[in-house]
Amino acid sequence: MGGSWRDMKSLTNQVVSGRWFMVFASFLIMSVAGATYMFGLYSNEIKTSLGYDQTTLNLLSFFKDVGANVGVLSGLINEVTPPWVVLVIGAVMNFFGYFMIWLSVKGTISPTHVWQMCLYIFLGANSQSFANTGALVTCVKNFPESRGVVLGLLKGFLGLSGAIMTQIYLAIYGDNNPKSLILLIGWLPAVISFAFVRTIKLMKVIRHSNELKVFCNFLYISLSLAAFLMIIIIVENQFRGMDNRVGYSLSATTVVVLLFLPLTVVFKEEIIMWKKKIQSLQPYSSSSPPQLEITVEKPIAPIVLLPPSSPSPSPPPKPVSCCANICRLPDRGEDYTILQALFSMDMLIIFIATTCGIGGTLTAIDNLGQIGLSLGYPARSTTTFVSLVSIWNYLGRVVAGFLSEYFLKKYKFPRTLMLTLVLFISCAGHLLIAFGVPNGLYFASVIIGFCFGAVWPLLLAIISELFGLKYYATLYNFGTSASPVGLYILNVRLAGHLYDKEARKQLAALGKTREVGKGLNCTGVVCYKLSFIIITAVTLFGCAVSFILVLRTRKFYQSDIYRKFREAAAAAETEMALSSNGKGGEISSSTVSKTEKEEEVNGDGRRIE
Repeated sequence: MGGSWRDMKSLTNQVVSGRWFMVFASFLIMSVAGATYMFGLYSNEIKTSLGYDQTTLNLLSFFKDVGANVGVLSGLINEVTPPWVVLVIGAVMNFFGYFMIWLSVKGTISPTHVWQMCLYIFLGANSQSFANTGALVTCVKNFPESRGVVLGLLKGFLGLSGAIMTQIYLAIYGDNNPKSLILLIGWLPAVISFAFVRTIKLMKVIRHSNELKVFCNFLYISLSLAAFLMIIIIVENQFRGMDNRVGYSLSATTVVVLLFLPLTVVFKEEIIMWKKKIQSLQPYSSSSPPQLEITVEKPIAPIVLLPPSSPSPSPPPKPVSCCANICRLPDRGEDYTILQALFSMDMLIIFIATTCGIGGTLTAIDNLGQIGLSLGYPARSTTTFVSLVSIWNYLGRVVAGFLSEYFLKKYKFPRTLMLTLVLFISCAGHLLIAFGVPNGLYFASVIIGFCFGAVWPLLLAIISELFGLKYYATLYNFGTSASPVGLYILNVRLAGHLYDKEARKQLAALGKTREVGKGLNCTGVVCYKLSFIIITAVTLFGCAVSFILVLRTRKFYQSDIYRKFREAAAAAETEMALSSNGKGGEISSSTVSKTEKEEEVNGDGRRIE
């Protein structure tokens, strides 16, 4: 009985502290960390409750995306603290920011100034960068040879989070209650982060022979989740407006079950590793004596001592200035310092391409609600648009992550070229919005959602490959900080300004003036036509800039960029094997697969008793 209890305790510890359970915990954290993608669901509630015009609402959207994408602080904190500290800070910021927005929209605290709302939504959205840094960056460092796959999966769950949280919101609060949605966004991510905060940690890199197979099993489960969400969204759209709390509860329960289904894969893999560990500690049976290895030493050549020569004085090393160190860039793929990476031409190109490409897709996503209303779509279609963007956002991330990893390893196809192609395809979605094609907003939601999702694993993998993993937490967040710059220019200064300008023209044509405290609304294709034609041109410019990076890195991607990680993993496994031989403790997974146990022998080959 005591032995069974000890075995159960040992197995539980193996599962909870294992690297695969850490991946599962990261999935859950990311699946509720995408509140910024749900802005279209509650933006109109903020607009009407607080009496904002479209320019003011787009200003809030800008601060939201600044918070979500400028995570330099979280990166710097992650450099000097364990990941759980970053996750705790993010959870507190998430709850405080969205809880204050909920109180403001509800009217509990008033009046709320625009700068206060900008601060609240910045803090709430900035928690997403803390979740990304704590969970995603840690997973990439634990699985460096599968970084494209890891980024695709984790960013995929982040992309699905909008649809996941929508189903949970409908089950708990019902339909047409956007104020409660803001409250849900505040407390749910914080609860999940606190529940798994000690699970996310850095581990010694060990190569698993079936690593890609395990990630593929996770992919199949996540695809099932995405397919279910797509089906349930279509069904719910047909019965929108009906009191169907039972149906919402069933769909939310199914979503939660699918979210926890990866645990089956986790248990399977950790049990296999636990059994190997137990077998490695069991004594040999007499029927299978250990195989002893006899080493024949080569004779040592005689050492000839030479008279000491007078050492020539070596010149003292010349001091290297900080600026000279920044300009002396290491080879691509080596570990850059933070300043070396920031001042490199490659990072400048990435920044410009991201500003032009992601800024345009974010503008479309954040304005989906207003775009739909201006083009005459029913109000209930807004939820469909947001959910479509969320699901195809997920598909873009996992497809780009897995395919780019496959093409890179098999055909040396550079990720930079795939990034350029994705930016080019997104122009089709912008043109569908610009010309108001009948039912085109559904197709635009799919295209823009897919391309927006596909950009992120490609961009983040490129940064890790070009500049190394030593300071990846900080460089990762510097790379994503470019998108708010494009969002401010294209959303606030362009789309919001032109929208309000057309709305005032329409009011003037009717002989009316804007009422104080009322929102400013525009109807017709003209509201966003010029904006998205300009956005299309800017995105094409981003494609051209991105292609320059393709030309600069083509030789790098033709080389074996993961070689040093394989060598480091092999060295770590050898060190663990030598340590286990000396202590009789645990041995690495690669050693376990080859032998049950290796024991120390003395000089004549006999076993030491």
